[in-house]
Amino acid sequence: MSNVTPAKSQDQQHLELLAIFHYIFGGLGALCACFPLMYLGIGVAMLTGAFKGGSDGPPEEMGWIFVVIGALLALLGWTMSACIILAGRKLTRHESPTFCLVVAALMCLSIPLGTALGVFTIIVLMRPSVKELFESHRR
Repeated sequence: MSNVTPAKSQDQQHLELLAIFHYIFGGLGALCACFPLMYLGIGVAMLTGAFKGGSDGPPEEMGWIFVVIGALLALLGWTMSACIILAGRKLTRHESPTFCLVVAALMCLSIPLGTALGVFTIIVLMRPSVKELFESHRR
């Protein structure tokens, strides 16, 4: 017989489901974060002169703008995706509830799927029984 109460068992199931959805959402986010690399490629093409046909091409500053913005957006997307995946791992292990809450709040900016997942994560993490579960694993 297990001494786990039904409420904690249900909480653990909810945390496991949330973790799975965090992994999926983080993976999709990492994939979508590859799209700004097209801007980086366009910027590199501008800088190497690939767009200079018979006339003057775009100014060099425009190429640098494309490179910098493309690289920053890709890095930002990959960083956020890594944080989401890490939050999913921490939900499974019942660690760092504050980190999970911060990531869930940031996920709310990704309308509509990130908002739904972020709100559900916040709701589950605010339950007293889940807080107790995280505290018991901290010791």
